[in-house]
Amino acid sequence: MLLADREGVIEGVYPLGHVNSLLFGNALISVPFCVYGGIVASTDEARAVLDQAGQSLAKSLGVDYLEVRSRVPQHQDWLRKDLYVTFRKQIDPDVDKNLSSIPRKQRAMVRKGIEAGLVGEMDDNIERFFIAYSASVHALGTPVFPKRYFSILRDVFSDCSDILTVTKDNRLIGSVLNFYHRDEVLPYYGGGTSEAREVKGNDFMYWDLMRRSCERGLKVFDYGRSKQGTGSYSFKKNWGFEPEPLCYEYFLVKATELPNISPTNPKYQMFIKLWKAMPVRLANLLGPILAKDLA
Repeated sequence: MLLADREGVIEGVYPLGHVNSLLFGNALISVPFCVYGGIVASTDEARAVLDQAGQSLAKSLGVDYLEVRSRVPQHQDWLRKDLYVTFRKQIDPDVDKNLSSIPRKQRAMVRKGIEAGLVGEMDDNIERFFIAYSASVHALGTPVFPKRYFSILRDVFSDCSDILTVTKDNRLIGSVLNFYHRDEVLPYYGGGTSEAREVKGNDFMYWDLMRRSCERGLKVFDYGRSKQGTGSYSFKKNWGFEPEPLCYEYFLVKATELPNISPTNPKYQMFIKLWKAMPVRLANLLGPILAKDLA
């Protein structure tokens, strides 16, 4: 964490994470494992000082590149990647208006989930969440984060996070770990069991979270990041959310071109197929070894 200090008063902060992997390269990222990052400063001078300090740190560490994840451009002369978008929408104070604002076809999916007898419950621990989440990422061919990681998140952010779990006749259908910031809700890690698609579990789960957020007086539903052209991109757009391009900027140090560690990279397709074919229990044992570098 870089700080800009003037006579004992902090005027800016710059959170950075150093991720060094044999498979995925050596990078300084603001912020790894997160959608948004970059400098937060109260003055232009503090922002400029932190910006230069970040570049100097990247050089001294000898990384391949420095990556800054922003919602708006920060550096006109840096390279950018046009891959990710975010989905954000205002929450109406009226629950019924939020439901009616969902496009007709997607609203029908939500109603099917309601008619299927799905129930949303708040969980005190991560047990059911991890089962649902690990099943989902395995189906995508993606290594899962260690269970302990989610326990730490809940411990550290206990006052501004929760877990919503969906069941049907006491059977686990889906679960999502949410974070809260000011008047916003961010459903961050979510997943469902094999039964979720059949009973429209994900559709119901995110609607139930939106309904609860409305009743809490929250104002913004942040559906989070998706890669353009993927299933999650289409799913969120079907809710009536408009994609907003994310500006991921790169300051190259040792690298000579933009990094591409996205699952859409053709060179990872064989690995993804093999991972999907692996038994879930084995994938959950091996996944954390790789996932720590998938920042």
